[in-house]
Amino acid sequence: MIRRYIFPVLLGLVGCGILVGLGVWQLERLGWKERLLAEIRGRIDAAPVALPAHPDPARDRYLAVVAKGHVGQRELHVLTGTVLGGPGYRIVSPFTLGDGERVLVDRGFVPQDKAGAVRPGYDTTLVGNLDWPRETDSFTPKPDLKNNIWFARDVDAMAKALKTRPLLIVAKTEPGEAAYVQPIPVDTHGIPNDHLNYAITWFSLALCWLGMTGLLLWRIRRKQV
Repeated sequence: MIRRYIFPVLLGLVGCGILVGLGVWQLERLGWKERLLAEIRGRIDAAPVALPAHPDPARDRYLAVVAKGHVGQRELHVLTGTVLGGPGYRIVSPFTLGDGERVLVDRGFVPQDKAGAVRPGYDTTLVGNLDWPRETDSFTPKPDLKNNIWFARDVDAMAKALKTRPLLIVAKTEPGEAAYVQPIPVDTHGIPNDHLNYAITWFSLALCWLGMTGLLLWRIRRKQV
C-alpha cells in the first residue's frame, strides 16, 4: 500500500525542488541586475569627461562626456513618442568638434506637429552620455529617406547619412534652446528588471505543485478506504 505513495511523493518533491531552484536563481539574477543598474546609474551621473580618443561600445556605453563644438542644422527624425508629448521624433544632428571631427548628437524630442520648425545650428558646450542604442533587428523597417523618417537609432546608418563618425552623444540639455526640443537624457528606465516577478512566479508554481501533490495523495488514500 505504501508503494502507491512513493511515485507521487517523489514527483512532488522533485518538481517542487526544481521550481524552488528556479525561483532562487531568479533572486540571484535580481541581485546581479540591481548591481548592474547601480553601476550604470553611477556612470550616467558621473562628472563628464572629454570624449575618449578611441571609444569602445562595451567599455564606454553611458559614459558622461563634455565637448565644445557646433550643432549642425541638418536633422534626422526618429519616430518615437512620450507619455506627455504624444507622438513625435527624436532629433539627431551632426556635431562638429573643435578639431573638425564630426559625431552624432541626439538633441531630444519634438512633437510630431513641430517637426518642421526651423532649428538653426549653434555653437555650444555639449554635455551628455555616449550611447550605442540596440534598437534595430531584422523586423525594423528601412528609413523613409524621402520623408526623413527613421524607425530606430541606427548609429552606423545615421553616421553615413550625416557623414560623421559612428558615435552618438545623447544630450542632457538643449543649450541652444532650439524650437520645441525636449532633451531625453540617458537613464535606466528602458533596461528591464523583471527578475523579482519571475521569482514570485516560480515560487507560486512550487506552492501549486505541492498543493496538487497533496490532492493526488488524498485521492489515492480515498480509493483505499
